[in-house]
Amino acid sequence: MSWMYRAACRDVDPEIFFPIASPDTEAGEAAETQAKQVCGSCSVRARCLDEAIESREPHGVWGGESESARRGLLSGAHGRTS
Repeated sequence: MSWMYRAACRDVDPEIFFPIASPDTEAGEAAETQAKQVCGSCSVRARCLDEAIESREPHGVWGGESESARRGLLSGAHGRTS
């Protein structure tokens, strides 16, 4: 996973990506917003999000998306037909 070495979050406190506070609290929302700001400037954001979706990562902000957003993306992918 060499893409991780290029991630904007590599030197950021992981607490903002995996907050102890519930996402439904003010502290949880603040951490998620901060994490998404870091992700917004990341050159490997898409790869990070792909990895989280492929591995069904259940926690944290990955590729600028929260747990609930990734679940929505995952369920949307399963609902599509080619």
